[in-house]
Amino acid sequence: MAHRRALAPDRAPSADDLTADLVGIGILVGGEGSRDPNIEDALVFASIEGMDHGDLRVLSTLLTWFGVHSGRVNADRLTRLVALQESRRVRAFWSALALWRAADRRFARLGRGYRGPRVDLLPTGTDFQVERHGEDARFTGTCLRVPANALRERPADVLSPAELAGSHRPYGWRLVIGPVYRADMWAALEQEPSLSPSALARATYGSFATAWQVKRDFEAWRSRPNSRMVRAPSSS
Repeated sequence: MAHRRALAPDRAPSADDLTADLVGIGILVGGEGSRDPNIEDALVFASIEGMDHGDLRVLSTLLTWFGVHSGRVNADRLTRLVALQESRRVRAFWSALALWRAADRRFARLGRGYRGPRVDLLPTGTDFQVERHGEDARFTGTCLRVPANALRERPADVLSPAELAGSHRPYGWRLVIGPVYRADMWAALEQEPSLSPSALARATYGSFATAWQVKRDFEAWRSRPNSRMVRAPSSS
């Protein structure tokens, strides 16, 4: 049977699972984190919770996380996942974040993912709040209008890159290899070396061709004589 590339998880996480996934990617919302959750999945589901369900606390910490870690986000994966979302508010949010990070040209396609009128973050009272406090500078000139006092920015709410690399194996390999599918595949094989190329591709949302190459390279690396595996910081 031909390999069919996975684009998104089969189902949305429960509220508790999403919280654990956010903790797992270094967003300090309380509780125990899940082990090595997919970064882009967690980000998009958090944006749904914030934009469609009004959870501004989650949205605030997500925004802070993106400000710190956007350079280690797989932009291709994030763009594909956001494009699948029916919610115009979610697409507008990510378009705005891409424009905020416009210096990183990897997010150019993401920035073009929403076409429509400007969206207010708050369901009511935006005009009053903007008149009183001004707009959040991170969203000035974007498709999302956010009052300056709506989304707090607290760097202490997220782990630093060094801290996250020590607790999230794929993130650690993204620091080494880059924010690409290959990094996540290498991390997955380090955790479960028996994965076949097709299973590896499905687990990381990558292509079969990339998974096959990574599997080949991983086996060559693992079997080289008189050597020890060089590992990213373990997630414990």
